[in-house]
Amino acid sequence: MGVETTRPVMDEYLHALIGGQDFGRFFAPDVVWTTMETGETVRGREAVRDLIVAIHTQAFRASPELVQLMTGEGSAMVEAVFDGTHVGDFGGVAATGRHVRMPYCMAYDVSGDVITALRSYFPMAAISAQLTAASRSAGAPA
Repeated sequence: MGVETTRPVMDEYLHALIGGQDFGRFFAPDVVWTTMETGETVRGREAVRDLIVAIHTQAFRASPELVQLMTGEGSAMVEAVFDGTHVGDFGGVAATGRHVRMPYCMAYDVSGDVITALRSYFPMAAISAQLTAASRSAGAPA
């Protein structure tokens, strides 16, 4: 798999993801998502798609803002900004209505015309801390 194949797959995937289209079609049936901060894994096309949808539409009303895409032979790295409003449970924190904006990176393995692995360098603890701090300060006596 050369760069000339990896780049179009990633371009189309990101276009679908950001545009609210069916981005799951770019995942291999046995794709694996790894949250690098915790080591948690999610396996399978539907499960990975559902995780991404849940983060962007159920826990937050959010969208990724692409900063940079780098591709190599069978691999890609995305630098992005997560911009959203906390509207549902995230990491055990109930909706706060708080706006978050946080940079993150994603690493991808690409084989043929599908993504076979995603490694998320998403700052889960930092976002949870922001949301928890917001909840504590909202309930603090004046």
